[in-house]
Amino acid sequence: MQEFADLPGAQAPFDAPDAEDLARPVAHAGVDRPPATGRRLVRTAGAGRPDQPLQRLARPVVWCAGTDRVRDVAERIGAAGLSCALVRTGTGFGIVTDADFRRRVATGEVGADAPVAALATTPALTVEADATQAAGLLRMIEHGVHHLVVVDREGRATGVLRAVDLAGAEVRDPLLVRSAIDDARDVEQLAAACRLLPAMLAELAADGVAAPQIGAIHAAVVDAAVRRALHLGRHPVLDGVRHSWVLLGSLARREPLPLSDVDTALIWADGPDPGPAIRPEAREVLRALQRCGFTLCTNGANAHNPVFSRARSDWIAAARGWQHDPTQDNALLLSAMVADSRPLTDPELGWSLTGSIRSHTRTSQFLRALLDEALRWRPPAGLIRDFVVHHTGEHRGRLDLKPGGLTPVVALARWIAIAAGDASGTTVERLRRGAALGLLTGDEADTLTGGFESIYHLLLHHEVRALAAGAAPGTTFIAPKELDSLTRRHLRETFRAIALVQARVDRHWLHRLPG
Repeated sequence: MQEFADLPGAQAPFDAPDAEDLARPVAHAGVDRPPATGRRLVRTAGAGRPDQPLQRLARPVVWCAGTDRVRDVAERIGAAGLSCALVRTGTGFGIVTDADFRRRVATGEVGADAPVAALATTPALTVEADATQAAGLLRMIEHGVHHLVVVDREGRATGVLRAVDLAGAEVRDPLLVRSAIDDARDVEQLAAACRLLPAMLAELAADGVAAPQIGAIHAAVVDAAVRRALHLGRHPVLDGVRHSWVLLGSLARREPLPLSDVDTALIWADGPDPGPAIRPEAREVLRALQRCGFTLCTNGANAHNPVFSRARSDWIAAARGWQHDPTQDNALLLSAMVADSRPLTDPELGWSLTGSIRSHTRTSQFLRALLDEALRWRPPAGLIRDFVVHHTGEHRGRLDLKPGGLTPVVALARWIAIAAGDASGTTVERLRRGAALGLLTGDEADTLTGGFESIYHLLLHHEVRALAAGAAPGTTFIAPKELDSLTRRHLRETFRAIALVQARVDRHWLHRLPG
């Protein structure tokens, strides 16, 4: 998170946990597994390439009518050697799985002679047949399910994909952590589940999963943890007001690093102002996340801060003010943060935050000022051969790859998102959209994409090793001399290529703006 110490209410870091909180183990203290869960993460060879179409892995469909008896459907599933059946409904189809039989029939909640429609989940979660294995996995983790219905372009079911069909650690480990989070009955159990996260990230990296995929999985698991923390607490004021919890920064873009902090905002529906009462409850939710081992934003981007917790109309008015006068204090920084936001609850209300970025009030003055802010972040490449590194202090001889490598690309992609009026997507998706709209050339987009992915890969693996060593958050400094010669050369050329694209956009941005 960028610095904004002058923001009202953000002069001091988030309150430290009390002594009782400090006595509890945290998720980012290492990669040890909590003995209380009795669970282990297992790494085995993957089932296939992550870009393999899901249709090749899909199982046949067992169909049934909603009026069929539960016992008859169970026999049909068993005879086929499968673990689920699709249930025809008047509007499409639902799904009934072996987990439903164990959880609801075996306990007597649903009788064996009841119609299977009473047991089915409707509508069933689907995925397109030409989607990749990686996309299918991410959909399972985001929704906490172990079955997906594979459909063709007309929406017709052509098969069923099970988690066990994606047999590698990149599937089982995230689903294990997600299940442990969903099963948590209190904050202590949630903290124990979250302590599995560092080991999961380490095993995904060791298994050769691509860094962007690891980041997306990481974000999905953190999403689940925050939602569970919200569910476990008692929040009478929050529960009495329509509101949306919003993620900011790299988690919002679904590209966090292992040691990234959790930045949040809060938006509530217009009406009587609950701010004075709602913010203490938001603080308690954030304290629960701290107890789960997550690092909150020490610079103030937290949902209990008045700067980041407002009514819908107040957020929109503030955003319009930033666009109208980008010279006011923190206008550009806050605009950038709003662009990097994603609602975690009540999406309709939460998206009104980024909706202000799509407003017609964006002016060339605002976009120029925002571009100047984005171009402040320069790669640390020397004029001749060497990197620009710190010459004194504890980081002497090192360079910080986050502000020097990732942020120049992220900031430019964010500017593209605002200029295009579409703040959705990851950094790479924004770059591709910029090329499609003419804000970048195809070569420039490829250059920035390649640079971002290579630096993100380097940083992610660096932080995974730091986690194993028990490092504190913020370990993004790397000594170039510790890299092999090929990596150093590639990194140096990447920095120079990013700087060249920055210079071109700086010169030609106005002529490239969409009409």
